[in-house]
Amino acid sequence: MPPIVLLSFLIGYFAVLIGISYLTSKGSSDNSSFFIANRNSKWYFVAFGMIGTALSGVTFISVPGAVSNNSFGYFQFVLGNAVGFVLIATVLLPLYYRMNLISIYTYLEKRMGFWSYKSGAMIFLVSRIIGSAFRLYLVAIVLQKFIFDAWHVPFGVTVTICLVLIWAYTFKGGLKTIVITDTLQTVFLLSSVLLSIWFISRSLNLDLGQTFEAVKSSSYSKIFFWEDFMGSKSHFLKQFLGGIFVTVAMTGLDQDLMQKNLSCKNIKEAQTNMLSFTVVFVGINIFFLSVGALLYQYADANQINVAALRTPDHLFPEIALNHLNVIPAVVFMLGLTAATFATTDSALTALTTSFCVDFLGFDKKPDQDSKRLVRTRHIVHVVFSLIMLLVILVFRVINDDSVVNAIFKAAGYTYGPLLGLFAFGMISKRLVADRLVPFICLISPIITYLIETSSLKWLGYSMGFELIVVNGLITYLLLLLTSKPDRGKTPSMMAASGILKSKQPTY
Repeated sequence: MPPIVLLSFLIGYFAVLIGISYLTSKGSSDNSSFFIANRNSKWYFVAFGMIGTALSGVTFISVPGAVSNNSFGYFQFVLGNAVGFVLIATVLLPLYYRMNLISIYTYLEKRMGFWSYKSGAMIFLVSRIIGSAFRLYLVAIVLQKFIFDAWHVPFGVTVTICLVLIWAYTFKGGLKTIVITDTLQTVFLLSSVLLSIWFISRSLNLDLGQTFEAVKSSSYSKIFFWEDFMGSKSHFLKQFLGGIFVTVAMTGLDQDLMQKNLSCKNIKEAQTNMLSFTVVFVGINIFFLSVGALLYQYADANQINVAALRTPDHLFPEIALNHLNVIPAVVFMLGLTAATFATTDSALTALTTSFCVDFLGFDKKPDQDSKRLVRTRHIVHVVFSLIMLLVILVFRVINDDSVVNAIFKAAGYTYGPLLGLFAFGMISKRLVADRLVPFICLISPIITYLIETSSLKWLGYSMGFELIVVNGLITYLLLLLTSKPDRGKTPSMMAASGILKSKQPTY
């Protein structure tokens, strides 16, 4: 694959996104359009575009690669995801719309207090910066190897180019632009997966029916695992329950993905968006797993030494870029790029929104669309881009997959306290010790880590995705132990509990 071909593809790709940004932000670049798209997004655009945001470049190469380890067992987790999405649509979205939130963490301020609010917002900022930087880091490595190394471009410059391009099409229109660009990038992502199946099938001399049968009858197609509940991380209950709570925490309590839902006109459209998204999400994961089964069959047929690869994640790029022809290679890069940049552009916008609303108090300003505040928002957007660059360069310096994966896993730990905070606020009527909440949010992941690293030795129990449930439960119990009975509800707490409707915001 000549580097100039891939470079030309990237230039054309971003030219289209920047063109869309110009058209969508023309005449409206205020804070309202940036944060919540003036609450005028079409639900079907939001639902379709969320696929590209929910799936990242990590998913694009890791789900097919993971087929070798536990076959289609990942689909158990996906089924849990689907239940989690339904819970978000029926429980969390009505709460967010009833309170007319811009940042979902404002709920914590109304229900629990100042320090609880800041703790929830900070958890999101740290988690999203680490997670999004890691996803972009993986793709930057691919771009570096197959494009920029040919011209001896330093890795830092490669990452800077990526972030500048993302900034170029998001800084003005924000969410209003992203709703459209993510829809387009989801089209690219879905097309890439389907075309990859077609190209690999054709290379194996299989038609559509034979491809379906080859996947179905392969040794990789086992879905449900019921053996060894204590020692296996692939057991159905662990995967399914973990999928539910990971989705509720990392989607329903994440400003990034919820921000798109809050841009819909009303709760009915937001719920329709979420439920429609759920159906497509489940379907696309079946295709990802099918790609994995076909990749391993292709490797067997062409005597590719899979064991020689550094990780199973490298199988898809290895076959697409080194064993198939130019068109499948471009299709692979198209899907990988779309999956990653749809995640990163959305994350940068959500980080900017959360900081402006949760820490700078934009929603409390008398003129939220003043030139001064718009200029401040631009500065915040640039600063988060620079922070993302620095975090990616730190990953590069570490240059150790085990350490990087540990850092990425640590980001998942932070969502447990967020799950506990929201659960306590919605289930219990007790008052938290607000000043202790930041300490509880630090202590809970530490206790969880000690349990996770010792559970196999102490109990013979191997902990998997249910880790976040344990983390959230510990947070909930610590909040309960330090709380006190409510002697009389304040108006803001009544609104937060759904008893009163809060005042309509300016947006």
